Amino acid sequence: MSSPGEGSQLNHHVLDLFRRHPGNPLLTAATWPYAANTVFNPGATRLPSGETLLLVRVEDRRGISHLTAARSRDGVHDWQVDPQPTFAPWPERYPEELWGVEDARIVRLDGLGCFAMTYTAYSRAGPLVALAMTEDFKTFERHGAIMPPEDKDAAFFPRQFGGRWALIHRPVPRQAEAKANMWLSFSKDLRHWGDHTVLLEARDGAWWDAGKIGLSPQPIATDEGWLIVYHGARQTPAGTLYRVGLALLDLDDPRRVLRRGDEWVVNPQAPYEVAGEIPNVVFPCGAVLDPASGEFRLYYGAADTCVGLMTAQIGDILDWLRTQPAPAAPVGGA
Repeated sequence: MSSPGEGSQLNHHVLDLFRRHPGNPLLTAATWPYAANTVFNPGATRLPSGETLLLVRVEDRRGISHLTAARSRDGVHDWQVDPQPTFAPWPERYPEELWGVEDARIVRLDGLGCFAMTYTAYSRAGPLVALAMTEDFKTFERHGAIMPPEDKDAAFFPRQFGGRWALIHRPVPRQAEAKANMWLSFSKDLRHWGDHTVLLEARDGAWWDAGKIGLSPQPIATDEGWLIVYHGARQTPAGTLYRVGLALLDLDDPRRVLRRGDEWVVNPQAPYEVAGEIPNVVFPCGAVLDPASGEFRLYYGAADTCVGLMTAQIGDILDWLRTQPAPAAPVGGA
């Protein structure tokens, strides 16, 4: 793995990739239709109607999270928020949800005619990856836990590879000194998983993504590969700092990493990102690509307090990724 300054030159135009929407924050607890402490970390998808749907994590005043849908015709304005929680914890049936359901990622699965929602279920055993299916975001079919704790930051690819579904996720090693990497696993039935392999490693030392990384929104298909937006959580003397980076995977073999950006592309800097429930956090969970205009919309939680939107042109993102090095093979694997 190269160190800063080796293998590629710093790209001084990286900060121009994403632009914050001037209407940020888009959604806040102050305008929520019912009492909430914070609203953040929204999963996102485009509905068959053309509307954009967000499944927003809502933390109530007990500290327990649930998910609530917000819909907009243009993905920016006039959000229609469900008047009550859309997807609430059900610990009586699913004890892994005792302390809440969090951070949904949404993918429409080709051939199944429905949306898959992976989310974090949280209980005494720790966070784990759970799955629910829906056709309308009004009724859901829960499938329970699909990965044991501790594991989170998970999303499917929308299509199969060689007759198998693929899931990116982030297990947390029990050894305190071990890094938390992004893994890739495969399944024929969305329930039994195997061929586990490290996809992207957290880097070492002073790097912005040293120690712990995780998938942000769901993988996005482009002409040049699967766009992967991920977060790096770096420990600093002032606390944990969450930034965002980019990678590109092969369209036919997602185990093959084509490019990984050396630099972060989003850094907490707006007042609503720097100060809040958890300061210095930008944490995307959802993205929508408009194929007609090439606009890439990234929906994110700001300081674990409110919902923001950043936009970029997909062509600019791919142009920048082409300047980045092909990473070395991960150490570890299955």
